[in-house]
Amino acid sequence: MRVVRKIPRSLVLTVVLSAAALVAGCSTASFYYQATRGQLHIWSSQESVDYLLKDPALPQELKSRFELVRSLRGFAEEDLHLPVDGHYWKYLDLGRDYVVWNVQAAPELSLEPKTWWYPFVGRQEYRGYFSQRAAMKYASHLERQGFEVYTGGVDAYSTLGWFKDPLLNTFIFQPDPILADLLFHELAHQKIFASGDTDFNESFATFVGQEGTRQWLRRNCPQKVLVTYQAYLERNEQFERLALETRDRLELLYGDKRDAAGRTRSAGKKTEDQAEAMRRKKALILAEMETRFAELKASWNGASAYDDWFTRPVNNAQLNSLANYYAFVPGFKRLFEQQKGDWAGFYEAAKKLSRLPKKERHTQLHRLAAELPSPPSLPAAARLAE
Repeated sequence: MRVVRKIPRSLVLTVVLSAAALVAGCSTASFYYQATRGQLHIWSSQESVDYLLKDPALPQELKSRFELVRSLRGFAEEDLHLPVDGHYWKYLDLGRDYVVWNVQAAPELSLEPKTWWYPFVGRQEYRGYFSQRAAMKYASHLERQGFEVYTGGVDAYSTLGWFKDPLLNTFIFQPDPILADLLFHELAHQKIFASGDTDFNESFATFVGQEGTRQWLRRNCPQKVLVTYQAYLERNEQFERLALETRDRLELLYGDKRDAAGRTRSAGKKTEDQAEAMRRKKALILAEMETRFAELKASWNGASAYDDWFTRPVNNAQLNSLANYYAFVPGFKRLFEQQKGDWAGFYEAAKKLSRLPKKERHTQLHRLAAELPSPPSLPAAARLAE
């Protein structure tokens, strides 16, 4: 299975409020213009799945995917208690591999993410473009300002319940477990959303997607499919731990601090000597990450899911992008255990967390994660940076 590229979930909410951008500068207005244009194309071109299923010329492969989605939507509503409503029952072939391209940025010697403010959803740690060319142009602009930048294509996004999200060619042909994971993840965003807290929102949806998929597989698929999916998740978890450990070491190296709201903040300007010393140690830490990844990959019998992570040098923005999706998954896992697997109780407990101040919310999730048994140790290369 290939890794599903994860997604900015609240992009479209900013699109439909694009009028608010008109009071801002030209670059902001330009962003909202492309976002509005891209979303209007999706709205105007999608077709009802019920209508498409009546077409005798509909390819059998696409028909079978629609039937699978029908089953997944029913399971999401009845068993996972997710707000399905009319979501994922219209379809559009965009004629490209990704629906949007996501841009994230951070300084060279800090993990403080660059953020952008959007109406109603607050500050988020990404900027999404419907055009790869526009995304790369903006990424180049940020690099000229001195930022490290990570740009990646993404398969889907959520409008947080404001509109009915469609099925797209960019994800509908994923393997059954991955498609289930993606749909449950997206629907989870409509259940609970904490304004301005990307890590909480994405970790919550990631847990719901994964646990929901495990439950769906147990009920509907042969055991070997569940075993394959679980192996996929275990590889992901091992890589995520490696990346987050690397990120923690860099945060310590840079001297970053957490503010009262729990946000990562740069320690401030460094002298040239300090900066050069940090660059050398940073390079060693990232080299160790790559060495340890090679050891992990050997234990996976050569599975290549994360090879593309190393096609270019790993940077701070790239590490932040992974932290958004997995930082608090262990905490949500423990919260689910505390509710004895009851989805209603879990959602209520998660909703209470979402209402807390951000720093307290994060502290509680870290405490919950600490209650889980320690996972097996990762391969440990020599500590090159110490």
